[in-house]
Amino acid sequence: MSALIETAGLTRVLPAAVPVTLVQDITLTIGEGEFVAITGPSGSGKSSLLYLLGLLDRPTAGTFAISGRDTAGLSERERAEIRLATLGFVFQFHFLLPEFTVRENVEIPMRRLGRLGTAAMRERSTELLGALGLADHLDKRPDQLSGGQRQRVAVARSLANDPPLILADEPTGSLDSKNSEQVFAILAALVRERGKTVIAVTHDTDMAAKVSRRIHLVDGQQAEA
Repeated sequence: MSALIETAGLTRVLPAAVPVTLVQDITLTIGEGEFVAITGPSGSGKSSLLYLLGLLDRPTAGTFAISGRDTAGLSERERAEIRLATLGFVFQFHFLLPEFTVRENVEIPMRRLGRLGTAAMRERSTELLGALGLADHLDKRPDQLSGGQRQRVAVARSLANDPPLILADEPTGSLDSKNSEQVFAILAALVRERGKTVIAVTHDTDMAAKVSRRIHLVDGQQAEA
């Protein structure tokens, strides 16, 4: 199994009169095809670590590599290119654009990456949404869908550019138990059937118990679960 994520001493400190340490000395390796949960109490640094792994924030110290590529010296443009091509994001709140249809929302990352033509983007978005049980909702607006359906659209959008790594921040946090189970099953299937790596921040103990590995944080540091 090849390493997809490698960190050594990864640390993020917010500068202030009294500096705030968000995460400290995180050293880990995450391989291809793993389903990893980041757990811990509120304020333990879970989302802060995920934002570092998603190149949405820069570390204060330590090293971080994706697919063997050191990210330390990358420009903002290079970081954005990696996010588009290599990473897919699913957040607690779906962040779908209300003025666009379901299919158009899924096509947004493809348009930004610019690898596919119009017909190919339409075909791929239709395929992704159909695979997630949304074939009858392609031309609806997000406000015409249930919460669980909107989150499935968000999952489809995260897969738009076929990234090897999906980062999910409390993906079931705003859903009821039935929809939470459905979203978890979708994420697990991405690992099992498509070979994706999924890293999910979660408070859901049932979800955390079903993944292949847990990274538990307390006060920004790795600890025993």
